[in-house]
Amino acid sequence: MPQHPPASRICRDCDGFATAAITTGTCHPDGTRQTLPVTCPTCKGTGRTAPAGALATVRR
Repeated sequence: MPQHPPASRICRDCDGFATAAITTGTCHPDGTRQTLPVTCPTCKGTGRTAPAGALATVRR
């Protein structure tokens, strides 16, 4: 049986992993690493993109 594509489109830039924690290299006094959350600039941290028709409407 054929499988249908998912209803929501996954962001092509982040593959659905919209937020990543990047270490700064420094440690807190308790020994844990200091991290910065960084979101995908394309999907704005949602992990999904809008269908092409919803992005813009071009009229003549």
